[in-house]
Amino acid sequence: MSDDARDSGFDDFFDALTEGNPYYLESPSGNAYLPPRSVDPETGETELSREPLPETGEVITQTVTYVAGPRFEDNAPFAVVIAEFGQLRITGQMRDVDPESVEIGDEVELGVEESETSGERVPVFYPA
Repeated sequence: MSDDARDSGFDDFFDALTEGNPYYLESPSGNAYLPPRSVDPETGETELSREPLPETGEVITQTVTYVAGPRFEDNAPFAVVIAEFGQLRITGQMRDVDPESVEIGDEVELGVEESETSGERVPVFYPA
C-alpha cells in the first residue's frame, strides 16, 4: 500500500478543515460523529448529513506530555486536549501556547497540522 493512500472520510474531513469548512455527520436522530462514518452505531441509520462544525470549542480536559511515543517525540512537551464542539468531543494537541497554561474551560479553535515526527496530518487546537 502506498504512503499516499487516502482514507476518504478522514482525509476529506482534514481537507475541509484546512479549507475552513469543517463539518460533522449527523443522523436523523440527531447523533453527531466525525468522519469517516457511514452508519449511526446507536440507531443503524445510514442517512447521515454534513453539518457545519461550530467555530470554537471548550477544553473539557487536558494533560501535558513530556515524554512521547515515537510518532510524537519531536513535538514534546505538548498539551493533549479534549475539546467539546457542540455534541462532539475532539482530541488533539494544543498549539501556540505554553503547554502548562492550558486550562479546562479555555475556548479553542480546531485546525490541522503535520506531526513534526511522522509528517502525518493531526488535529490541533489554537487559543480562540
